This record gives sequence, C-alpha cells and structure tokens, in this order.
Amino acid sequence: MTAQTRGILPDAALEAAFEAGWIRAARPLEPGQIQPASLDLRLGRKVWRLRASFLPGPGRAVADRLDDDIVMHALDLDGGTVLETGCVYLAELEEGLALPPGVSAAANPKSSTGRLDVFTRVIGDGSVAFDLLPEGYNGPLYMEISPRTFSVLARPGDRLAQVRLRRGEHVPLRAITLSVDVENGGGPVGWRARRHSPLVDLAGVGAHDPRRFWEPVHAERGRIVLDPGEFYILASREAVSVPVGEAAEMAPIAPEIGEFRAHYAGFFDPGFGVAEAGGAGSRAVLEVRGRDVPFILDHGQAVARLVYETMSGPVRQPYGAAGSNYQAQGLKLSKHFKS
Repeated sequence: MTAQTRGILPDAALEAAFEAGWIRAARPLEPGQIQPASLDLRLGRKVWRLRASFLPGPGRAVADRLDDDIVMHALDLDGGTVLETGCVYLAELEEGLALPPGVSAAANPKSSTGRLDVFTRVIGDGSVAFDLLPEGYNGPLYMEISPRTFSVLARPGDRLAQVRLRRGEHVPLRAITLSVDVENGGGPVGWRARRHSPLVDLAGVGAHDPRRFWEPVHAERGRIVLDPGEFYILASREAVSVPVGEAAEMAPIAPEIGEFRAHYAGFFDPGFGVAEAGGAGSRAVLEVRGRDVPFILDHGQAVARLVYETMSGPVRQPYGAAGSNYQAQGLKLSKHFKS
C-alpha cells in the first residue's frame, strides 16, 4: 500500500466497494446515500428495547447477546414506531460489511441526528469499542439508539448514522481549535431544547414548528450559563472549511473539563465551507450538553478540535455541490424544523 492510497475512501470508491461486496445490503443503495466521504446507514425493521447498553466482546456475535437478561422486548419499525426518551434501543441495520485486509470503518451520528439530541453508536459482532470496525471486519451492523430530549418516530430506511471506510492507519494531517460564538450581533446565540416537547417524525423534513421544541438563548456580557442536563445548539466563532482532498472530524478539546460535552455528530465532508461549493462562511454547529454543575461559557472559549485527514482519492462531488441542508450554515437547527 503506497502513501497515496491511504486515507478516507471517497464517493466513487464507496460505490465500487458496494459493487465489490465490501458493503452489503439486502436492497440497492438509495439516491444520496453515498456522501462525499461516507455512507449513510439505514435502519432495518427489527429493534430491541434494552435493559442497558452493551458491547458483545471478542468472539461473540451481537445476536447471541440478545437474551432475556439484556432485551426487555422486541419492536418492529414497519409502519413507524416511537422510540422514547430515556430508553436504550438496538436496531439492526440494512447494511453490513465484508472489509478486505487493510480497510477499517468508523461510524458517527449524522448531523441531523446529533442536533435532535439522539445518541447513536454502531457496533458489530465481536466489537470491543463503539463506532469502530477493525480492518477485515465481516458481519452485520447494529445501531444503539438513545433519544435524550425528544422522542422520535422511526421507520425502516431512516438514516441516523454514517460510516467511513479508511484504507491504512488513521494519520491526522493537522488539527484546529474551535471556539464558541456567544455574541452573534445581539440576537440569539443558541437554542435550548424544551423538555416534554411533541414527537419528532424523522421523515418530517421541515415539518416541525421550532417554537414547540426550542427556546432562544441570549448572552449577557458575552457569556451564557449552561444548566446541568440541558441540551443546547450553539455555533463556532470560526468559519470552517474542509478542502476537497481532505475530510475532518470533530473531537473533544479537553475531556478533563467534564462540565459539558461539545459535540455528538462529528464528520465534516470534503468541500464543507469551501467557497467554490457555496459554503463561504460556514460555521460548525455545536451540540452541547451541560453536565454536573452550572457552567459558564465565555465568547471565544475553546470547545472542540477539528482533526483533518487525507482522502485516499479524488472526490467526485464535494459537499454542497448538489445542494445541502447545512452548507453555508450559521446557527442552525436540524433539517426537521421549519426555518
């Protein structure tokens, strides 16, 4: 393997991977399912309500762990099923993997999933870590789903997470620090989720009145206070761009702070924020949850890192080139809410 072939597989290579059987599915991929540097994963029909989250562990299949000690009851998503807040579910996914040697996979919630405060993690047979499938993995995929603030209506085919295929080891190119914007010209600097809100239909793009789900957050003297357990949508102070030959992922900047979590969904595709793809001025949206005690966030305070990595080949269609919900975004809720 040469240095030029290492990195994240681009869209054309993902299509080839599907044709070669590295990505397996019971039915053809759908339009838009392949992104510039990732593949959207679709929910299957079977879902299990779990007593608790788990990892199968080395040499153990996920299906073999789904016994009465872990599973509370089984659900069928066909026709639509409500996944309730405070519960942990495990869903089968339509896609599975049969990766060759030297190719591994990493998963992450989609942007819209993170902005709904729906916590997802992908596992496979023998998994010892969430969202990571080792090189040569051959087996089915499952997704843990835990709605934190809004209950959601889910159906087979809904896409809550995405997977990247990587050839070779993960070798970061560079990392930049992102800080939070809590000035925003005098307007709202963020949104705080309302508890006991109505149901969110995952298929209802642009169908929900944001006033029933969110309340605006205003800063005082360039700062806000995060309340413990509350969920916020904020934005980075910096404009973000990802060159077409690279991909990026958001990562914690200081886990030892412990008073807030600053992101749920972290993949940034090639072309995000690039002027030629219509993304000039794009900000990173931050999904923030306050933890143990009230915590002050000041304007410009560092909250996350953006880690860049090379693509293994050219991208056929950069992010935003064919339209996007989040290109050129500022402070923006998920696509499910009316503008």
